[in-house]
Amino acid sequence: MIAAAVAVILHDGDDGGGGGLEALFIHRAVRAGDTWSGQIAFPGGRRDPADADLLATAIRETREEIGVDLGGAERLGVLDDLYPRTPVLPPVVVRPFVFALTARPTVVVSPEVQDAFWVSFRALQAPGVQGEVVVDHPGIPRRVLPAYTLGNRTIWGMSERILTPLITLIS
Repeated sequence: MIAAAVAVILHDGDDGGGGGLEALFIHRAVRAGDTWSGQIAFPGGRRDPADADLLATAIRETREEIGVDLGGAERLGVLDDLYPRTPVLPPVVVRPFVFALTARPTVVVSPEVQDAFWVSFRALQAPGVQGEVVVDHPGIPRRVLPAYTLGNRTIWGMSERILTPLITLIS
């Protein structure tokens, strides 16, 4: 199995706008050879041989992908490891680490990332946001999967499988 890690970055956006707790997502750039090309995800990636552990992987990948240094962030915990449910995907195991920031950091996207954006848990729990979508992704047979749809952004797959239990846990 290929070891990988992602950073689930949380911030209390309750600055008078009523947003409440929010999470930082990336929209991966469309790139040939990237299995997760164009998807909404959490920052992260494969463990590098120089990484001391998977926590170091999550911190390094976040810095590389969006320029955010999690070295001083509060570490809230680790979620259960995830494996792809589709046999055509690489044999990867992903460990999600949850971090809390006291302020929204400046985000500088790398060429691997098309965009980075915050989504409030209130928005994710709004009526009609969580439901099923039809996925027709290269190498993945057309299937209906649980997802969150926010405008033209759809959070599905491993990101949805990290997010749904986290929302339940926090709620």
